[in-house]
Amino acid sequence: MVRKICLLFCLLFVTLLLHAQSAFKKNDIYLEAGGHGLFGSVNYERQLTRSPGLGVRIGLGFYAENAFYLTIPAGINYLFKLPGKKSFIDAGIGGSWTKLDGRLFGDTQDALEENIFNFIPSIGYRRHTAKDMMWRVSFTPVFNEYVFLPWVGLSFGKRF
Repeated sequence: MVRKICLLFCLLFVTLLLHAQSAFKKNDIYLEAGGHGLFGSVNYERQLTRSPGLGVRIGLGFYAENAFYLTIPAGINYLFKLPGKKSFIDAGIGGSWTKLDGRLFGDTQDALEENIFNFIPSIGYRRHTAKDMMWRVSFTPVFNEYVFLPWVGLSFGKRF
């Protein structure tokens, strides 16, 4: 009987300890200036592991240069934990599909349409804050059939 009571108290204690620990948030939704969306984007990211590690992302963004481009950034990344509880090196590889369409924003002149795929590797620093927020600064060079462009991205968003 004493064994059962001790076992019950031990299980209750372990359950309370596990419940008191904050769970790792696997989802991020964030705004990114520059980066994979080119000028700006809204992105959703999901970590595929129980702790920081492999993740996937998808977004919707834009790019403007004499016309508006709709962009759809997507990719995979890996978070490498740094000393400190919530700091990471964020390394990834991805791309952004870009559709040039002068009609997208009501410009009927020169309604040129073209699809471009941008290959975008990335390396940066990511920080998770105490209030379930995240921010990131990344080097995200853009490669496509026309250009190589050194580029950066700044992200800020909410973890859930």
